[in-house]
Parts: sequence; C-alpha cells; structure tokens
Amino acid sequence: MRKHFIPLTSALALAAAMSGPAHAQTEIQWWHSMTGGLNDWVLDLANGFNASQKEYKIVPTYKGTYDETMPAAVAAFRAGNAPHILQVYEVGTATMMAAKGAIVPVGKVLADAGYKFDAKAYIPAVVGYYTAPNGQMLSFPLNSSTTVFNYNKDLFKKAGLDPNSPPKTWPEVVLAAAKLKASGVSCPFTTSWQGWTQLESFSTWHNTEFATKGNGFGGTSARLTFNSPLHVRHIENLANMAKQGLFVYRGRGNAADAPFYSGECAMATASSSTYASIKKNAKFDFGIAPLPYYPDVAGAPQNTVIGGASLWVMAGKKAPEYKGVAEFFNYLTNVEIQAKSHQRTGYLPITLASFEATEKAGFYKQNPGTDVAVNQMIRKTTEKSRGIRLGNFVQIRAIEDEELEQVWAGKKSAKDALDSAVKRGNELLVRFEAANKN
Repeated sequence: MRKHFIPLTSALALAAAMSGPAHAQTEIQWWHSMTGGLNDWVLDLANGFNASQKEYKIVPTYKGTYDETMPAAVAAFRAGNAPHILQVYEVGTATMMAAKGAIVPVGKVLADAGYKFDAKAYIPAVVGYYTAPNGQMLSFPLNSSTTVFNYNKDLFKKAGLDPNSPPKTWPEVVLAAAKLKASGVSCPFTTSWQGWTQLESFSTWHNTEFATKGNGFGGTSARLTFNSPLHVRHIENLANMAKQGLFVYRGRGNAADAPFYSGECAMATASSSTYASIKKNAKFDFGIAPLPYYPDVAGAPQNTVIGGASLWVMAGKKAPEYKGVAEFFNYLTNVEIQAKSHQRTGYLPITLASFEATEKAGFYKQNPGTDVAVNQMIRKTTEKSRGIRLGNFVQIRAIEDEELEQVWAGKKSAKDALDSAVKRGNELLVRFEAANKN
C-alpha cells in the first residue's frame, strides 16, 4: 500500500512511533550552513524528529557557509564519507542536478520508502524550482525565502512619511529616500544580496527575461540577457541614488542586514528570512512590504524568485538509511511543524496547508507584513518568472557583485557593467554546457 507524503497528524501517532523494543538507531548525517538562531531551529527540527521515534537519529552538523559546504561535500563524496543529507543554496541547484552519480533524487527516496509526492500540496514556485522537467522531486525545499522590502517605521515618521504606506514603486523609493536624508538619516536605502535582489528578483518581478531558455530551466544552452534596457535603466537609477547619498552600498551577501537592524538604514531590500533577526534585534517599529516596481513596465509586478536552500540526498548509502531520510522528510512536511518554522524564521511555508494554517491562526494579522513573501510567491508564474536555474551560478553571482560594485564606485556605467557581466557570465555558461553534454 502506497503512503501519501503527509505528516504525522497527532500526539497519538507520535506516541505509537515511540513505543516498541529498544534497538540500535540508524544515524543520518545532515550537513548544513545555518548559524545563530537558524542553527537553533535546525537543532530543534532534528531533536523533534529524534524524539518522535526510536529507529533513526538525525545528526545535524554545521559545515560552514553555503560556499564552503558544497566543496566539502564533494571532497567527502570522493573519499566515500559524504553525509546522507546536504543543504545546498538555490544557486547550486543546476550544479547538483549535473552531479550524476553523486545524488539520489528525493522523489526516488520517497517512492522507495512508500511515500507519494504530491506537487499540488506545495507552493508552486517552490516545488517548481526543485523538480525535474519530468516532475520528479530533486531536492527537499527546507528553507525557501524570497526578497522583500523592509522599512523603519520610526524613521518614516520622523521624516514626515506615512509609516503605514511604504513605497510601492521605484520612483516612490527615490522620493522617500530624499525625505529620509533631509531628516538626517545617513543611509536612506540599502540592499543585501544585490545580484539576487536587483537583477534576479528584479527580472522576475517585472516578468522580464534574465536568461534564455526560460532562465535556464530549458537546458544548459541558456545564456544571460540581463543587460536589457530595463535592467540598465534600473541600475542607472540606483547609481544616481548612490551619487546623491540616497542609496548606500554596504557590501556583499547579507552585509546590509545589520545596518538595518541597528536603525542606521531606513529601507532595505533583503531576504524574507531576515524577519526573525529584525524582530529580535530591532529597537524600532518596522514594516515589511512587497518589492518596488516600475509602474510603466507591462506585467509588473509578477512574482519574485526563490532563495534559501534545499536538502539533497547523497548517493552511496544503504537502503535502511534512505528509509530514515524519507521518514525525516515526511516529518518535516507536518503542517504544524511547517507553520511554526515559517512563523519563527521568515522562511516560506513550503506547503499551501501550512500557509493556510498560519493565516487561520491569525499570525499575519498579529504580525503585519509577514505574509508578503508568500503572497509574492504564490502568484501564477510565467516562463520568465518561474525562477533562475543556471550552471556555475555561484561564480555568476560573484561576477554580478564585481560589476555592480564598479557602478556604485562610479568607475563604470550601468550599461558597460551589465554588458561585461553578461559576457563574463556567458563564458561560464558555455563551459558548463560543454562539461555536461550527454
């Protein structure tokens, strides 16, 4: 009899699972990249599963940043001691897909354990990113995020801006930034993950192509196209804001998150996963709003692109161990666990049921703006907005950073920088295609 890929539903089920004779547990090694409060969350997930049954034990281990964990896992796989589960950020998806023989699709692991994967139960943009063209689930979307617009309500009030009416468009962001600067704010607007927020999500939000072949979903022959007139216009506008002190670049990755938490920066585009840290660290009233858009662009706003990471299952393990992995993933889909994780971290609830449960519990009304990320992601996607899945994407992100930094420093025009980024990135895509021809 086939089981649906659904959670344990009651304390009785948990109690039943915990009963029975004692015997040696099968350990499941899980390498991850979560730090701080998110590391605590990972430990709680593992401990919760371990307490729910006696047969398996999840052993989570922090292995460094996302950039560090992937190479470590590759080395471990070659040495024959890879973990069972590996957390990989979304830009590593195409690389993992190409790692034939190194991974086992999650869909197969679930099927072998008797679970049926139901794609309709998941938020479309989430499950669509981590499934193959044939509909098979490739990896488990543990911590999916998207880009949002955070703003400091206290600084808005001080500048004479309506704290309950954040900017909806980019022209409105410029006007708000000018008022904030005039009120004494040294950092009116900033951004974390600049390539993700200002090029990648910007593209999908405006239903504009980032790369050919459906942004890479159509095959490894995809090529970058984010040097379009719209992209150039946007980066030029940000460059002009930087010259006027309205946009302050604070560094790569999430370096701009802390200046927002501290109250130095008034507005910031960032990951939805910043919610937990803002709530914990901010000494001011804050708001979360959808990303700004250009009102004259047809089709905008569309939907934002996925971020965060997923869990990949490594090859070369024993059947009982894969059964344990499947049981753990089934546990993670529990509606209550999903809803609590979403509310705790700001990451998306991966299933529609957990989103509905959170809404029914009144969480969004009690915490205005926390539903923004989900609402941005549950819109109907197009070929241009489904997501971005490219080979060598990690290196392409680094190129985006390098070229944009030249713009903010006034050393390159927006057009020259984007043309260069596309050219350099396409050279990497050509190499990736050549290395992964069937």
